[in-house]
Amino acid sequence: MSDRIMRELSDRFGDGAFAVQPTADKIPTLWVAREHIRPFLGFLKNEAPPGYAMLFDLSAVDERQRVRRQGLPASAYTVVYHLLSFDRNEDIRLKVALSGDSLSLPSVCDIWPSANWYEREVWDMFGIVFEGHPNLRRILMPPTWIGHPLRKDHPARATEMAPYRLSDEREDMEQEALRFVPEEWGMQRHSGDSDFLFLNLGPNHPSAHGVFRVALQLDGEEIVDAVPDIGYHHRGAEKMGERQSWHTYIPYTDRVDYLGGSMNNLPYVLAVERLAGIKVPERAQVIRVMIAEFYRLASHLLFYGTFAQDIGQMSPIFYMFIDREKVFDIMESISGARMHSSYFRIGGVALDLPEGWDERVREFIDYLPARLDQYDRMVMKNSTIRRRTQGVGAYTSAEAIDWSVTGAGLRATGFEWDYRKARPYSGYENYEFDIPTGQHGDCYDRCAVRIEEMRQSIRIIGQCLDNMPAGPYKADHPLTTPPPKARTLHDIETLIDHFLNVSWGPVIPAGEVCVTVEATKGLNGYYLTSDGGTMSYRTRIRTPSFPHLQMIPQMCRGLMIADLVAILASIDFVMADVDR
Repeated sequence: MSDRIMRELSDRFGDGAFAVQPTADKIPTLWVAREHIRPFLGFLKNEAPPGYAMLFDLSAVDERQRVRRQGLPASAYTVVYHLLSFDRNEDIRLKVALSGDSLSLPSVCDIWPSANWYEREVWDMFGIVFEGHPNLRRILMPPTWIGHPLRKDHPARATEMAPYRLSDEREDMEQEALRFVPEEWGMQRHSGDSDFLFLNLGPNHPSAHGVFRVALQLDGEEIVDAVPDIGYHHRGAEKMGERQSWHTYIPYTDRVDYLGGSMNNLPYVLAVERLAGIKVPERAQVIRVMIAEFYRLASHLLFYGTFAQDIGQMSPIFYMFIDREKVFDIMESISGARMHSSYFRIGGVALDLPEGWDERVREFIDYLPARLDQYDRMVMKNSTIRRRTQGVGAYTSAEAIDWSVTGAGLRATGFEWDYRKARPYSGYENYEFDIPTGQHGDCYDRCAVRIEEMRQSIRIIGQCLDNMPAGPYKADHPLTTPPPKARTLHDIETLIDHFLNVSWGPVIPAGEVCVTVEATKGLNGYYLTSDGGTMSYRTRIRTPSFPHLQMIPQMCRGLMIADLVAILASIDFVMADVDR
């Protein structure tokens, strides 16, 4: 398939219009000149039959401190466009090299509306200007922030920065930045007889599920516009990846979608293993699948309870928290931790399964289906829930793809596509499970899809239980971290090697790779660039919640504030997953 798109691009633009870069993930990666990027992207989406319908990610790299750039174009900064084709079931990656004195590119917001936030993020983090962008302003950092944090010359720690002193001039600037000016948010003041009201929902509000703000423009109780404001939870997760070893960064991944636990570890360790050429033993793969599906259950149970609570039902969340605690009890017995177990390791898992694990797992998967049936009667068949959610916040499959919506939000439109089926990883091709879909793409269907996903997770866990293979739980590979402890008993050289591998982490071969998984909230991908050292040169985290929130204005215009609360509940987002 990748050869086919190369031929199509050569026929359309000529053989010399792009340069090909080999990568560890085998995704076709092309370097394109700045003036050609829009024609290339437009062709790939709209003209190449079938097209690359989704802008999966848009990011950048500060190349100025790279050591190993053999065969790559000269570049101070590189902007990376990652496209996904559902019909071809493949990706393509386009790169544009920029010099330090010409940091600008044409915007592609008119090709993909989801590019709006991605371009704002690249400008915020790297200072790259996108000409023609409708509202290019900071998105994750405060409006008064000085500098662009993901540039290599920007400090990584507060201790490396000058002390913060609030002068009178600075205080005036900070106060002025707090002034709400609708035009700066991309809103328009409408003329006429109607009186419009501007209202803040958040940044601290129970229905916002975190430190999140929506600026509403209202005509009476009807929503004219709704502009999300994110970044309050930004912690520099990608920047941290540049100063942690490949091994010690694993616990940071737990805190991205903090409801997904070790599900966050999976794309990261898979990416490192792809770079290092590590083959994971079959037992470790099955354990990973089982743990990932347990965390899917934990996340979906919390979503289900808060969804009902936001709409007005108080009882279900208490029952569902009991079931979620049972999941965490199993996680604790296996890994020693509950929400943030950091259980996966480069090459396998941290510990083998303990004695008696199978009895606890069997008891739980026999227990949960009847509880889910009970919740259906409590919630999904409740007439109030139906009236509040059916037909509310609906969108089509085409609209979802344009806005880079993945996971249950996409499948609720009737689009049957699951990464575990389409591109199996960790042995998912060996499991029998169905892909739940909806029909209307509304709040009700988004919830219904996740409920059925829980039943499918139970099926998968049952197959892991019945078919758990024997063998090692971690690869016997020199770059596995931590390395096998038995090597320390051989001689002093292996003891030294073990010490260095634990303290500094392995030296991962130079290269780049993107690995994506079907996470709890949609497609979660880690795009790692190694310069042949003990730390990642660039860690890009493509989270599902970030593009999902961008679609809020389209979903709620013309509806009421109460409908917006139902919409927010149905998206199932986590602000740490948005802000990173």
